[in-house]
Amino acid sequence: MQILLIRHGQSEADLREVHEGRADFPLTEKGIEQAHKMARRVKEDFPPDYVWASTLKRASETASILAKTIGCPINYLPELHEHDNGKLAGRPLAETSFPLDILPHVKLGETGESGIEFRARAEHAFSYIKHYSKSYRRIAIVSHGGMISRMLESFLGMPVHHDCFIQTSDTGIHLIEYHERGRLVHFLNSDSHAR
Repeated sequence: MQILLIRHGQSEADLREVHEGRADFPLTEKGIEQAHKMARRVKEDFPPDYVWASTLKRASETASILAKTIGCPINYLPELHEHDNGKLAGRPLAETSFPLDILPHVKLGETGESGIEFRARAEHAFSYIKHYSKSYRRIAIVSHGGMISRMLESFLGMPVHHDCFIQTSDTGIHLIEYHERGRLVHFLNSDSHAR
């Protein structure tokens, strides 16, 4: 089975320069345009049979555009939300910060999820989606940068605590596959459609 991991388009939080996480901002006009460009590329090059998506507006709007363009069913899953960043959600980036080397057991934004909790939720969601998508040749998961990173870490067998960073641009696409010979990475963070 092939899996497209796709990040949402630009959201209003990007323009407001605030922490996103669980803050629920919609797409900007540019984000909608990015989503349409991504959807046309996906339809032409690697159309999925089914789409899974986060219920947060920026991802659900992106996924809806993709599903309508492809003409395939979609299922919204709250477990695909971004990292619960607690009190940081929606607060200005300039006024708040958190250490990049935060320990995996420490909750983000005091009341949010720890890195371990986030990774566990991502692994659970990824396992659930794979189980209920067995009959499909290719699926798409439209989510958030942090969630996509955690799913890729799971796919690659990486530990919870590490010093690697997986970049995903607005509407960036990763294509991975569970193949009979093992796990295959076709490409990571392809965003040529957005230019």
